[in-house]
Amino acid sequence: MMKAATDLHIHSCLSPCASSDMTPNNIVLMSKLKGLDVIAVCDHNHTGNLKAVSQLALSQGILLLPGLELETSEEIHLLCYFPSLDSIEQLQSELNQYYQYIPNREDIFGPQWILDAQDEPLEKIDFLLTTSTTLDLYQAVALVRDLGGVPVPAHVDRESYSILSNLGTVPADLSLFTLELSRNTTKERFFQQHPEYMERRFITSSDAHDLSMILERSFFMDLEERSVACLIEKLKAGSLH
Repeated sequence: MMKAATDLHIHSCLSPCASSDMTPNNIVLMSKLKGLDVIAVCDHNHTGNLKAVSQLALSQGILLLPGLELETSEEIHLLCYFPSLDSIEQLQSELNQYYQYIPNREDIFGPQWILDAQDEPLEKIDFLLTTSTTLDLYQAVALVRDLGGVPVPAHVDRESYSILSNLGTVPADLSLFTLELSRNTTKERFFQQHPEYMERRFITSSDAHDLSMILERSFFMDLEERSVACLIEKLKAGSLH
């Protein structure tokens, strides 16, 4: 058993709300500097920078959990974790039919870049990624699971873009066993307002939009082995600490 320092919610410069400094190299090197063992880059509704981050993380001895932050039609943010780049690319292919394709206003939101492992531009996404898809919550959860992924409601303590703020509850029939808390609260404070979720498992992530926000060694997961497969099983039903 090992304790792995994790940050499972980091945005790259592909997310229009993230700093342009959030390049694949900068993310991985800052994660290394901060002593993280496992990271997940979860850009808004797109996987474009995962290939470069994966290559760089491997070179630095950091485990990358492939991820994406999907926004449902109810404006709920759902972290989607997958066992491989190939499997999350299947999700990307499916998402193309659920985008609203609203043009990105770069003068307001900034450009959305896909970069290579040298931080050189490969492609610019021209439609705004921080808008909801046309998938509702139930459709999104089903799609992620059908493709082998694990859905985790994001920042459930927040007053916007969370499953609790928008629905008032985590529907029991969705069997969402792991929830994410933002870095701005603790389980103890959350349970004061929501004691009904004390039996759920929680992860705490940075939701980093700039390099300084990436977590230090402050949240740990107990892993039987250092692998993506083990992480996926923990997020499905395993014990998280």
